[in-house]
Amino acid sequence: MRKKTVRDVDPKGKRVFVRVDFNVPLQDGSIVDDTRIRASLPTLKDLLDRGASLIAASHLGRPKGKVKPELSLAPVARRLGDLLGRPVEMLSDCVGPEVEQAAKALSPGDVVMLENLRFHAEEEKGDEGFARQLAGLADLYVNDAFGAAHRSHASTAVIAKFLPGSMGLLVEKEVEVLTRVLESPERPLVAILGGVKAKIGVLQNLVKRVDALIIGGGQAYTFLKAKGLEIGESVLDRDSFELAKGILSQTAHGKPRLLLPTDVVVTTPDGVEFEPSIKRVEGVPIRVAASDAIPADMMGVDIGPETRKLFAEEIKSAKCVVWNGPMGITEIPEFREGTRSVAQSLADSEAYSVIGGGDVVAAVQQLGFGEKFNHICTGGGASLEFLEGKELPGIAALPDR
Repeated sequence: MRKKTVRDVDPKGKRVFVRVDFNVPLQDGSIVDDTRIRASLPTLKDLLDRGASLIAASHLGRPKGKVKPELSLAPVARRLGDLLGRPVEMLSDCVGPEVEQAAKALSPGDVVMLENLRFHAEEEKGDEGFARQLAGLADLYVNDAFGAAHRSHASTAVIAKFLPGSMGLLVEKEVEVLTRVLESPERPLVAILGGVKAKIGVLQNLVKRVDALIIGGGQAYTFLKAKGLEIGESVLDRDSFELAKGILSQTAHGKPRLLLPTDVVVTTPDGVEFEPSIKRVEGVPIRVAASDAIPADMMGVDIGPETRKLFAEEIKSAKCVVWNGPMGITEIPEFREGTRSVAQSLADSEAYSVIGGGDVVAAVQQLGFGEKFNHICTGGGASLEFLEGKELPGIAALPDR
């Protein structure tokens, strides 16, 4: 771990600006899932226990530089106060005279929450003046927002120019786990990739490192098409078609092993309603088809039973597994069996397991497998860029030890 962590600083009597990722789902002003808030508690409690006062800062949603009351962090401040067991004062903005005055008045043990950083367009632009204003509120900077570490925003990267910085315990753990997967995994190492679109950079990086590559979800049909098979009305990611052909060529001799679906669950295109929310249309046929016999008028919506067995066998022999993306349309119960099967196989496995990506994380939590994995990444985009081998701006900006 080259970068300074919160363990390397003395926060006693200091005001600490902690960039957290409290971009939580809200419904009617209430928090639906507080996982991301809980994930930063070890860092916040550690700093408080060591005599710091805290200025917590986060974004919420995509207000695009405008004040949107429905995206206020006030509900988050209340929930954070409950979890910390102490009051968290909600400030009306994240910069300006009132905020500066509140920051100056902080005593050890005090916690304030800044209002949504993205109410200011300067945040996403990485504006230095805005970053300098944020830095002026504190003595130290801690980045514990792994979910935003791939952004070059004012509060995630630029602020580190103006304050002594370090990574929080959550970011430290994420970096440690993903580095282990890429650099020193126990073998066999298996990567499972699902979701609709192929993650081009991730595929190109992982195919050089893994012992087996399992492809499911919507992107599997791009690979099946690249093999010369007909995929009917299934989703095709044209941007990744040539990449898929390249991966097929690269793995033709079995190094690494490439596993694609041998059978899939299919329905007609009018069998799934995508707007305003995803749901199944009753009375429309569902059946299983071999991957080389998908009917022209049907589309794949999940991996089939033979494929589930095939994937389970590969997972059973693995020592380390990284999984990103679901195997089917998990919003519909009939089309989430493939994802459930992979989750069950991983739960039964002795492999060190890491999963990431919002859709698959939400699905496995809903299916009751949340506690069965060694690590669940808190940042989908950040974890993907890390697996691509990219340097994350929010971490690169922090000083080395």
